[in-house]
Amino acid sequence: MSLDVKKERIDGRIHWMDNLRSVIILLVVMYHVGGVYEAAGLWGWFWIVDDPSTITWVGILGIMFDVLVMPTMFFISGYLTPFSLTSRSSWEFVKGKARRLMLPWLVAVVTLIPTYKFIFLYSRGLPQEDWTTYFHLTNPNSQNWLWFLPVLFLFNMIYLLLSKTKWQFPNISIKATITGIFFIGLLYSFGMGSWLGMRSWTLTPILDFENERLFIYFMMFLLGALCFKRDAFTVLPASKKLYNIFNGIAWIPITGHIFVRLIPFFYPEGFATTPLFKVIWWLSFNLSLLVLMYVMIETFWRYFNKTGKIWNELNKNSYGVYIIHVISIGIFGTLLLNTSLPALVKYFALIILTYGVSNLLVSLYRSGKQLLKG
Repeated sequence: MSLDVKKERIDGRIHWMDNLRSVIILLVVMYHVGGVYEAAGLWGWFWIVDDPSTITWVGILGIMFDVLVMPTMFFISGYLTPFSLTSRSSWEFVKGKARRLMLPWLVAVVTLIPTYKFIFLYSRGLPQEDWTTYFHLTNPNSQNWLWFLPVLFLFNMIYLLLSKTKWQFPNISIKATITGIFFIGLLYSFGMGSWLGMRSWTLTPILDFENERLFIYFMMFLLGALCFKRDAFTVLPASKKLYNIFNGIAWIPITGHIFVRLIPFFYPEGFATTPLFKVIWWLSFNLSLLVLMYVMIETFWRYFNKTGKIWNELNKNSYGVYIIHVISIGIFGTLLLNTSLPALVKYFALIILTYGVSNLLVSLYRSGKQLLKG
């Protein structure tokens, strides 16, 4: 590792990566706010608030967010893991990850998940139910957005075990690795859905995961770790040629994937279960994922490797915002539900209120902790 990268880590932050993570959290908020106003009716049966005022393009925008945000979050987490592991003992690493990921998860599933159900019923004018049904352990509903925390903890534990076996990344280039990820991801997702019939989600008391994407997310996590090991972000490429090419073509695979996602609404029933449809779906998904991630990561690496008061505050808050933002969506989405505002105004108002108030609450929480310590 270069001295510059070491210094950047010792000083505490990799600024462009922190900034990228904060923007990804904002996109997560936008994606989940979109669930309140999407027009296809795919969210209404389970989402915290279902506003009858809808916007057609919000669902289309959500497809792009769905492809991009979680793989990027796993990539960032993977990049930060090797340094975290080498700077402490294995037991300290496990305790640190449990404290950062599983303790907040435990608190959230016994407080925020019941709050979610309360808002879900209230916003629909439905009667509240027996209190024992408000917890994910006693209810068939999932952990919802909190699934990310136990899965990330699992990935960290797997990486720890691999490091103990002296496992090494194959001696191939990052470009070759990405090519391999594309084909392996395609075979994995198609195999899980078509050959094994394991479509959609697996829900357990601790781990919730999407069967056809879980290994793709783990490969993104490992790709992040590999980029750290190879000092991939030490020196910016002198030429912008590849970056400009990918910027120019990024719309092609994601537009293709959007059309694939819309096919079931226009083609005869049953086509969405055919092998051809599934191959096209996962081919366009994996292409979109890799192209959009490349553009997003290099854009922040090139142009947002900076800091400042606002960036610092947003970056410190990003993790807490992720944990509480859905409840903010529920509260403000319910308040906006019966207003006469146009759907478009409500959509942007809910994004601003959710992201702003969530950041404010996390900032107040952090300040309170500092006062108690001081």
